[in-house]
Amino acid sequence: MNVKLIRMHSGEDVIADLIKEQAEELIINNPIVLVPGRDGTVGFAPWSPVISPDVKELRIRANYVVYVTDPNEDVVRNYNDIFSPIIKPSNAGKIIK
Repeated sequence: MNVKLIRMHSGEDVIADLIKEQAEELIINNPIVLVPGRDGTVGFAPWSPVISPDVKELRIRANYVVYVTDPNEDVVRNYNDIFSPIIKPSNAGKIIK
């Protein structure tokens, strides 16, 4: 995944898998928005909760974007945990000696 932070003119900070960046548009997948929490924490919410889960790519006009950059590693890790197709095993079946 190519996880990027996309700052929109609306002020939203969108985290998404950037599929392609062109002069006129960005093509993204699995967009979520950062939601400020208490004490400087952030949470995640669907960027547009009414988009069909069948939609695999979104096209954003480049003129609505302020900048595209790399988010910090904690955000990337959390994003990958949310959208990774790999299921991590839990400790439930772990044998302890």
